[in-house]
Amino acid sequence: MKKAGKGAVFSMVAGAVPGVALSKNSGKKNVKEFKIGIIGAENSHTAGFGKLFNIDNTFPGMKVTHVWGETEAFAKKAMKEGRIPNRVDDPEKMLGKIDALIVDHRHGKYHLDAALPFIKAGIPTFIDKPFCYRASAGKDFLALAKKYGTPVTSFSSIAHSHETFALKEQLKNMGPINQVVRYGPVDLDSKYGGVFFYGPHTVQPLLYLFDGPVEKVQVHRNGQNSSASLVFKNGMLATLIFTTKKYGWHTYVETEAGIVELKTEIDGDRPGKNYEDMVQMFKTGQEPRSHKNIIECVAVLEALEKSADNGPWESVTPYDDI
Repeated sequence: MKKAGKGAVFSMVAGAVPGVALSKNSGKKNVKEFKIGIIGAENSHTAGFGKLFNIDNTFPGMKVTHVWGETEAFAKKAMKEGRIPNRVDDPEKMLGKIDALIVDHRHGKYHLDAALPFIKAGIPTFIDKPFCYRASAGKDFLALAKKYGTPVTSFSSIAHSHETFALKEQLKNMGPINQVVRYGPVDLDSKYGGVFFYGPHTVQPLLYLFDGPVEKVQVHRNGQNSSASLVFKNGMLATLIFTTKKYGWHTYVETEAGIVELKTEIDGDRPGKNYEDMVQMFKTGQEPRSHKNIIECVAVLEALEKSADNGPWESVTPYDDI
């Protein structure tokens, strides 16, 4: 049980809902707070997590109780907007005080080092997109997490959504897909890691929808306008249009009936799948996404980054060779 992580151990003891224990005397449920810490406050996501857990009480019994910010001002802003009660000046001061961790830097190069002490302590950890900045480091990190028995996951909220999974079901009835066009915002020159910053929202849904690995990529630049080509192992070609004027994502596929936009209507009353599955992992230790799938996305982003600098086709390093 020690290796399962504090969050998983707690759920084994408390039952299906985190933070809920049965009184031996009355049989009534006594809510015990399940404490979540966040590393990183520069993103608006941190206040958003505070709102989700602390204000909206979307997952009863679970609260964001601690935050570390890149600056004191970032942390205090998130605390105010998300009603997060505690700030630490060193992330490791959260050890022993939280049951789960969220890592949320704007640049993915900081994610793994920030999470490492908590992985070694068995704290279930969600790392916001991008999981990391280099596939080889990410693969080593996940191997270490597995060694310590600590559940870890990471995903784009656009990819890991009820909408994406519904679209995947639609695709089963559409026949073979040879070509895909996907639009989404990407700034190849972003100071937060270029294509790694918003790129996961554009790339990762394709890996969810079409499964097969990407073999090579090429970026095309013309001033501020840019696009990319992705060739999948099965021969499918995906064209990415990196938009600069409007926030949003759209995907079109070529079928026997012509060009079709993939879209679906989802009930907006339930929490996002990204939140549901993150919480489920915190409760049970069950990871919602394979380590292989996580690293394959990072490898595609790395290849796109190289092509954006050099121009030619870049091979995507296969998972087994990372």
